[in-house]
Amino acid sequence: MQKSKVGLDFEKVEYARGIAKKIADQVQDFVGNYTTVAVERTLCRFLGIDGIDASEVPLPNVVVDELKSKGVLSQGVMFFMGNAMAETGLSPQQIAEQISEGKIDITKLPIHPKSEIDKVLQPVINATIERVRGNRLRRENYIKTIGEGSKPYLYIIVATGNIYEDVIQAQAGARQGADIIAVIRTTGQSLLDYVPYGATTEGFGGTFATQENFRIMRKALDEVGEEVGRYIRLCNYCSGLCMPEIAAMGALEGLDVMLNDALYGILFRDINMQRTLIDQYFSRIINGFAGVIINTGEDNYLTTADAYEEAHTVLASDLINEQLALLAGLPEEQMGLGHAFEMDPMLENGFLYELAQAQMIREIFPKAPLKYMPPTKFMTGNIFRGHIQDALFNMIGIWTHQGLQLLGMPTEAIHTPFMSDRYLSIENAKYIFGNMKSIGDEVEFKDGGIIKNRAKEVLDNATTLLENMQKEGLFTALEKGIFANVKRPKNGGKGLDGVTGKGENYFNPFIDLMKGKK
Repeated sequence: MQKSKVGLDFEKVEYARGIAKKIADQVQDFVGNYTTVAVERTLCRFLGIDGIDASEVPLPNVVVDELKSKGVLSQGVMFFMGNAMAETGLSPQQIAEQISEGKIDITKLPIHPKSEIDKVLQPVINATIERVRGNRLRRENYIKTIGEGSKPYLYIIVATGNIYEDVIQAQAGARQGADIIAVIRTTGQSLLDYVPYGATTEGFGGTFATQENFRIMRKALDEVGEEVGRYIRLCNYCSGLCMPEIAAMGALEGLDVMLNDALYGILFRDINMQRTLIDQYFSRIINGFAGVIINTGEDNYLTTADAYEEAHTVLASDLINEQLALLAGLPEEQMGLGHAFEMDPMLENGFLYELAQAQMIREIFPKAPLKYMPPTKFMTGNIFRGHIQDALFNMIGIWTHQGLQLLGMPTEAIHTPFMSDRYLSIENAKYIFGNMKSIGDEVEFKDGGIIKNRAKEVLDNATTLLENMQKEGLFTALEKGIFANVKRPKNGGKGLDGVTGKGENYFNPFIDLMKGKK
């Protein structure tokens, strides 16, 4: 049994984890019976369907909307597309184009035996599996040959709205020392029930997540990675109404990190909880197979609720996210579970409470890379104080062996940071990470002190919360505003009309081929 630096009782930890597992199992009992329009569009993309029609509607939407409008989506895309391939001899892309032109109704074709459907689908499925596996091997080979940065990985963001400008900023950030580049997604994209097509040059607060944009940035980061002699990871966002679809696009284009939380869209984007929990399952299966590190969104709770009072909700959510990810076959080594340095800087001994929280999370999830988020809520126009707040955040990051350190910027509260601001942030982190590299191995905490007492208190409160959630179930708990003081109705929010029960002909072969596999 590992020894805890903050005095954790690991029997209590395992008890809390066991409750989180029961909550996740309840969710999975529900999820297994349903599909969504986003899951079915994902299957279209895995069959090679891409592009847009004359009205610029993405072809995966055209196919799925056709099945939905005819009331047969419950039988699934794989059944109808495989049957159409067996009947016509056309490829999925050709069939999708014919549907968009009104030349074929795939719901009216003669039904072929399941064995014939499986036979025509097999080569297409195999090609997709090999493409995703190839991207994973490409990443592993790069890391083996040119290496990577040491942990915590320095994680920065670009958010110009123009993918070509993002490339310039991303490559500059890599040269300055960044290990992960997150291309911030344009405001509101999580609420679009389709994925825009092609390279995009206009976005507000970020750049559209599209497959072409993924390809452009992956190529740019490979080029700069070879130049600096360090593999640079690419991050994007597969939260929102297109969660599994964007996960698939990332897997096809070789992304490394994805924002992929089970609860974030429900709480902060008012996306229907049933829709989100079904979508997150398939998206995590895909990310697991693709070797993608997922980032969960617990840090967002603390931007709405008080970080000192509600710290236990972060731990409870981390435990639930962990169990949901395990059910999807995603290994612990790919779980960038979230937490944040968000306490009021005027709180006496706030640094000690933050240290207790970070060390506690590190010990409870020893294999997870963990994504540690910088101060944002209490950043002001005072850039000098902001730089010090970020320095304290960096100290805890290296002290507690965090995995992904999203660097704060001194101008966070004023404007979208300039490249020079980013340079100061990277310099700050490198200075502290080097100077304090082994502090976590050197310093011990006293029994009965602030840090050990705080860790015990947070674990106890998280356990009580999980016990209450297990009694009520996750859906009811979310309705009551358990997390971030945000209440969401089970049958409300966006996207519920895209949920459908699975019919007798339904099948999704990618679950068995990808879940828990490499």
